[in-house]
Amino acid sequence: MKSIILKHPLLRTLFELRGNPRACVYTEPMWGLSMNLCLPYATVYMLTFGMSDVQVGIVTSIYMFSQMIFAFLSGAIVDKFGRRKSTMIFDFIAWSLPCLIWASSQGFWFFVVAALLNGTMKITTVSWDCLLVEDAPKDKITHIYSWVMIAGNLSALFAPISSILVSQLTLVPAIRILYINAFIIMTAKLLILYKFSTETAVGKIRRETTRNMSWGEMLSGYKGALHKIINSKGTIFAIVISILVEIVAMLGMTFWQIIASRRIGVPDTLLPIFPMARSILSIILFFTVIGHIKQTKLKWPLFGGFLSSIISCILLITITDTGTWGYVILSASLVFEALGVAVLSTLRESLVAIHVDHTERSGIMALLQTTVMLVSVPFGYIGGLLSDISRILPFVLSIGLLLLGMLATFLFYQASSGKSN
Repeated sequence: MKSIILKHPLLRTLFELRGNPRACVYTEPMWGLSMNLCLPYATVYMLTFGMSDVQVGIVTSIYMFSQMIFAFLSGAIVDKFGRRKSTMIFDFIAWSLPCLIWASSQGFWFFVVAALLNGTMKITTVSWDCLLVEDAPKDKITHIYSWVMIAGNLSALFAPISSILVSQLTLVPAIRILYINAFIIMTAKLLILYKFSTETAVGKIRRETTRNMSWGEMLSGYKGALHKIINSKGTIFAIVISILVEIVAMLGMTFWQIIASRRIGVPDTLLPIFPMARSILSIILFFTVIGHIKQTKLKWPLFGGFLSSIISCILLITITDTGTWGYVILSASLVFEALGVAVLSTLRESLVAIHVDHTERSGIMALLQTTVMLVSVPFGYIGGLLSDISRILPFVLSIGLLLLGMLATFLFYQASSGKSN
């Protein structure tokens, strides 16, 4: 039986993981037991405090702005403190503390403060990513990221907990309890990861190199990272794809709940069921489709991911009620969304890992994340304005961005093909 299981490339990678990649991947399911129980209700929870769609968009833009600032600082911070310590400290600031604020929230300004703190997660985006891949086998990177995505989607198994709590306690008290639960589990997650991980080989070198450097000197060191980005078409392409996928994901996460609840009329108690179904589909797709994607052939999978996401948005904006056909179309939309999100999320990370120079990973990742956030910041507010006019418009915007992604993919691989010829 074990030999049969190990024939599947994804399962073989999971069993063969050692060291930091193993610690990162094995603790990732705890995310599903904590934050992902709250996310299906996060936006609707804001609306219960009398916030408008525009205010929800403003909070999202503040969150993106905070991410932009800390993304720029992240490379220097991660090199100075090390990958392991940075992950523990800033995971607590970015997730544990905001959970307590969300749990006790009374309105708009509570969400603003939580968003500012939550933005420090861009530091751990860099530190955790370095911890995950710097000591990992390079030919297993796509599979490792697939397992990260699968772990996140395992929250689907626990989504009914949210639905039951909301049906029994009503929305606000149920979500307060879930945020307290998230504080406990996220804090436990970061402590377990710290205990079972070690500083990476590159991290030790960078920490020693920067030991006596001032913060100004470290930030000026980004010049080398910037030079390597400018001279790498692959890295520039990875940044473009990251920006487009980030904005579309943000619009979907923020406004899907609103269109489902306020336009289509899905009852609050059913809201977690659809993300649960999407997550289960994503897990199936990782084993049947994504696990077989070759790291050297990403062109057509990228096209497929963008096209699937476009179809999902088109189906979603055609739904006007929760009749039988409404639920059928919504379910079909989720199938295409699950495929699109699973493919694009995995390939986005893989493109970065493949094209980024490993000797400047923290600096390049910092500049990459800063650029992604800088471009993304206005779209939370823009999405809120569009949603205030019509709740389908944020998804029309997403369709336009996804089409740009297909164009960027075509141009990059056409240029690469011409170069190889």
